[in-house]
Amino acid sequence: MVKVKICGISNLDDALASTDAGCDALGFVFYKKSPRYIAPEEAKDIIKGLPDRLIKIGVFVNEREKEIRRIAGMCGLDMLQFHGDESPEFCRRFKDYKVIKAFKIKDKIDLKNMLKYNSFAYLFDTFAEKKAGGTGKKFNWKIILHVGGLKRPIFLSGGLSAHNVRRAVECVRPDWVDVCSSVEKRPGKKDHKKVKEFIAAAKRKR
Repeated sequence: MVKVKICGISNLDDALASTDAGCDALGFVFYKKSPRYIAPEEAKDIIKGLPDRLIKIGVFVNEREKEIRRIAGMCGLDMLQFHGDESPEFCRRFKDYKVIKAFKIKDKIDLKNMLKYNSFAYLFDTFAEKKAGGTGKKFNWKIILHVGGLKRPIFLSGGLSAHNVRRAVECVRPDWVDVCSSVEKRPGKKDHKKVKEFIAAAKRKR
């Protein structure tokens, strides 16, 4: 069964509601230019109140190694998601963590470049000129259908909602689906009903 990551968590109420709805991971955005940015100290307090089974993922965009390690250690993160222009060499410095490298899809995939990243997982998101993520727009899933033999988990992101996530799961067969904007009332504040509907649709709950 596909796993679900709810990203852009900024408060304990949303974190607990997402957990109760059956998500497998929560994403905390440590990118100050994002409307969903959360201070590490606040994330630490939220994470302390979450069950151990839940995977806690820190989202970083072109951040310094020292700062990433400081935040990861403080918050007790399980995975690191690099959503910027991080190089393969940079990602390899974090061998003590499971690293998810994000790739923004426009009209094709540079497979040769992607395979330089020996990360734990790949995340496919929608390309946007001036945004690192959270666009609410989907890309053409057919682009990644022919990318086989990766032998690592795949996270599908970008424009997913309760209305299309089941189709996405059946089409792409990702290991994870990652959602943010479509389950929000506003950036950083989740709509608990939409969160529940999304997870139910992804996991075929009725």
